[in-house]
Amino acid sequence: MYDRLGVGGIAGILLVLAGIALVAWRAPIVAAGLAFVLAGLGLVVRALVGNVMRQFGMV
Repeated sequence: MYDRLGVGGIAGILLVLAGIALVAWRAPIVAAGLAFVLAGLGLVVRALVGNVMRQFGMV
């Protein structure tokens, strides 16, 4: 999995986790909401990429 993400992807994941941890330190409820929003956004992006790849016959 790490070879697919690359250095930029791993750094991005670490920044997202650090940001949520920083928000959770001050407002845990807001951090939980942010985590749900990011998870939902990730699922939407995954579905969109899958559909586009299927349309081009790559899956």
